[in-house]
Amino acid sequence: MAASNIIPFPSARSGGGVTGAPASSPSLRLMKSDLIEKASKVINHPPLLINLVSKRVRQLNQGRAPLINPATYGMRLGQGDIALLEIIEGKITLDTGDTEVK
Repeated sequence: MAASNIIPFPSARSGGGVTGAPASSPSLRLMKSDLIEKASKVINHPPLLINLVSKRVRQLNQGRAPLINPATYGMRLGQGDIALLEIIEGKITLDTGDTEVK
C-alpha cells in the first residue's frame, strides 16, 4: 500500500497528536484513507463518523472483541481501521438519538 494512501492517526498512548513526527514514528498509528472514504459513504456526516469511530476504538481498547475477523483482510489493522471496516460492513449502525454499537 502506498504511503499516500494512509493518514497519520495519533495513538492514545502517545498522549495526543505528534506534530511533525515522521510516518515511521512508533507513536503514530495509520488509518487507511480508502477505508475512511468508504465509511464516509455509509455515514456521510463527518462529525458523526468521527464520534462513532472514536467510541468504537475506545471499546476495542477496553477489550471488546472486533465484530469482524481482522485476519481475513491480509494486512495489519489498527483499532481505527477495524472500527471503519465494521462501519463499512454494517456491523455498527447509528441510532437516531445517540450512537449505538451493536
